[in-house]
Amino acid sequence: MTQSNDADGVPNEGTPDATIIDTTTGKAHGHDDCPQCGSTEVTRKGNTLSLICQFCRYEWVGSKLEDTHGLGEGIDELSGRVYTSGAADITSDESLVTIKCTGCGSEVVVDTAHSLESRCHWCRSILSINDKIPNGAVPDGVLPFSISKDEAVRRIATFVDKRQFFALKKFKEEFTPANVMGVYMPYMTVDGNVGARFHGQGEVLTRRYTVQHGKNNSTTYYDANVFDVVRDFDLHIDDLIVESSATRSNIDNRANTNNIINSLLPFDVKEMVAFDSNYLGDFSAEKRDLNIDDVAGRAHTQFLTMARESIRDDVAGYDRGVRWTHEQLTVHGSRWASVFLPVWLYSYAQKMDDGQVMVHYIAVNGRTGACMGSVPVNKRRLWGVTLAVSAATAAISWPLAIVAMATGA
Repeated sequence: MTQSNDADGVPNEGTPDATIIDTTTGKAHGHDDCPQCGSTEVTRKGNTLSLICQFCRYEWVGSKLEDTHGLGEGIDELSGRVYTSGAADITSDESLVTIKCTGCGSEVVVDTAHSLESRCHWCRSILSINDKIPNGAVPDGVLPFSISKDEAVRRIATFVDKRQFFALKKFKEEFTPANVMGVYMPYMTVDGNVGARFHGQGEVLTRRYTVQHGKNNSTTYYDANVFDVVRDFDLHIDDLIVESSATRSNIDNRANTNNIINSLLPFDVKEMVAFDSNYLGDFSAEKRDLNIDDVAGRAHTQFLTMARESIRDDVAGYDRGVRWTHEQLTVHGSRWASVFLPVWLYSYAQKMDDGQVMVHYIAVNGRTGACMGSVPVNKRRLWGVTLAVSAATAAISWPLAIVAMATGA
């Protein structure tokens, strides 16, 4: 399948025939129990990929998502759109799911917009949604936290400490890093089998010379050979990560600093396990609310950017640069999966002078420990330092100008 391009050179995927990879677990809704004794008291063992039964102490490890469903293979053979069960379109009106407890037979309602598990109010068994359901609440894979809360708190405190001088006084007084929360954020991973064609003009410098105009003015000229440059190639993209939450992808710098979260990329998604609600533990999870069609354009734009970068070294010989006049990207095939990625998150709501609320986020990648954030700034102090620096610069430059005039430079 080939894709047509819009005016910006980004392919419109449209609604091609799709192939669905079944990632259902085969587990019934309800008990998510120990395979040895049947207990539902199952937790994750530390920061490992092991799960452990709190009753009989049996341990087992979840299977890698790529290994289970072959998602790391055959990118060069992709044709059309391929997606997993968890990446199916969301039916937004079906957040409430009724689970029949296999322990006592009671029916328990779980609001999948806020949680993927609950307890039976009669027998206290833990009830989990471990299988794919039509409303898109259950992803295909989950990448468990490996950075502890204590470590995340330390990194956030260090981040803020380095910015104390310019931070708003009220923020410094109210800053409580212990309030950091672990959240599984919804993303999609996409593989791409794409073709790219670039056409433009490249220049190779042959001579550079300067022509003097009077005593104090001169112009530098460049002579170069101009060549038509064409690059036509295939590119195989593995596990591009794309935001699948409308709230988090809607970056409104007047109201929030959502872009902080995406600046934590990349994640080591090769270590992702097939979804098992036992890995969520006490962490909260945000439900995906964007479908593939909603994010495909953004993914294709990144495909095009990656294609440009892939030939940077190849055209380095044109030392005066290459000006691309035509870019074409053809998406032969793409493969999508829905995943949960771990983020430690601290938020602070700042009330602005105009009465609006600006939410600042400081976030830590739950795998690598990378920390990015936004701290409310004391504008008076910032302007004061800026003016002081400007005055000092002017004080230094005036004597230099006088000396230059005296020497005729």
